[in-house]
Amino acid sequence: MTAVDPYRVLGVSRGATTAEIKAAYRALVKQYHPDAKGGPNQDAAQIIAINAAWQLLRNQESRRSYNASQPIPARSIPKSSDVALEQWLQQVYGPIDQLLAQVLEPFNAELTALAADPYDDQLMADFSAYLERSRGHLEQVEYLFRSHACPAVARAFGLSLYHCLSGVQDAVAELERYCAGYVDDCLRDGREMLREAAQRRRHLQVQVPA
Repeated sequence: MTAVDPYRVLGVSRGATTAEIKAAYRALVKQYHPDAKGGPNQDAAQIIAINAAWQLLRNQESRRSYNASQPIPARSIPKSSDVALEQWLQQVYGPIDQLLAQVLEPFNAELTALAADPYDDQLMADFSAYLERSRGHLEQVEYLFRSHACPAVARAFGLSLYHCLSGVQDAVAELERYCAGYVDDCLRDGREMLREAAQRRRHLQVQVPA
């Protein structure tokens, strides 16, 4: 096992290509070679270390042997909390965001179509069908949210997502009341709730924990 880390000597990462390693070696030789100009950069011990590192890493077999003899740096091992967060974001938040989009994004167009004549049976039936689809999406959202606990590191983010979900659920309920009895207050409240939920969703999209 080599005492001095050749990657550190050459200033490259373990994942560096042979070309990158060669370029780093040449730059350092130029800087530290005893025959180079520059006074303070003339360092025989340093050039010996640079040459030794280059000889080890230029050969794929010796490089593999060296890598195999070294422990993986701690920073390269993902923390369990990081893994849990990544899984939650992929399995819960990502699908939830897509389902919420299917409720929030069509709303303005659906409402505009209904506004042409709220008392038209077909237009009301179309709007009601949109709300029914939205209810189905929200049931899937709630199932996803409850199926996996939000990691502690993203608790605040998860709480904000829950408030977004609740806001959309309440809005759909208000809009369904409007459809049942043409109560203008329900339409106004439902529209405002969806506007706030859409705003919260946008905030969540830019605050996704990493």
